[in-house]
Amino acid sequence: MAQPGSLSDEDVEHLRDELVRGREPTVWFTADAVGVETGKSARVVALNDPVEGDYIQVRPAGSHDELSFSPSELTLVRPGRKRSPAEVPAVSRPSMEQRMSEIENTTTEAPEEVAAGDTAVVEEESTTAKKPRPASTAKKTRVADVVITISGSVDGDWTVDVVAAKKKALRALPVTPAVVGQAAKTLHPDVAESIEAILEQAREQQTAKVEQLRAELEAAQKALEELAG
Repeated sequence: MAQPGSLSDEDVEHLRDELVRGREPTVWFTADAVGVETGKSARVVALNDPVEGDYIQVRPAGSHDELSFSPSELTLVRPGRKRSPAEVPAVSRPSMEQRMSEIENTTTEAPEEVAAGDTAVVEEESTTAKKPRPASTAKKTRVADVVITISGSVDGDWTVDVVAAKKKALRALPVTPAVVGQAAKTLHPDVAESIEAILEQAREQQTAKVEQLRAELEAAQKALEELAG
């Protein structure tokens, strides 16, 4: 279970969604992070297999190095700026007592008008002191409802992963290269161009393999004919 303030499963899915969209989301280091300053920011560049433990790969601010951390060492909550003791106004008890003494002295000179006026000031200050601090509103991170990942290679092995409602719906579902090519054409010209380049390379590789097998078959057939005499 994630520690308070660290990345939850929902936060990790949000980071995965951002990476799928081509973005590098920002995170901050928690006190559990080893070797880095607490509260320092970093960019998430990749998510590896969760079984590795430290599977979130980040690039700390001001650095070109890419390091791996666990969810407990990172957070989506930006650390707030702490006020130094010099910035916090101090209310001394003697000054308050002096204020009450002034009110009493003034009341003696004008019992009705001054007393009522100063009492209102005291009540206003008391109300202000007791007024609860408004609760901070954290920006709710948006998590994609569905994430579809197509994986493939020039060897012709293509699979589809589908994550729906934050759960793995389909994993490594085999699909044919032809289906992938047709789907790419319906998405975007740039997507179709990228997929077509991979499919063309696969065709060339398979064509070369067929030619090699054909040559081997012809050689074997010739050897068989010679043996038959």
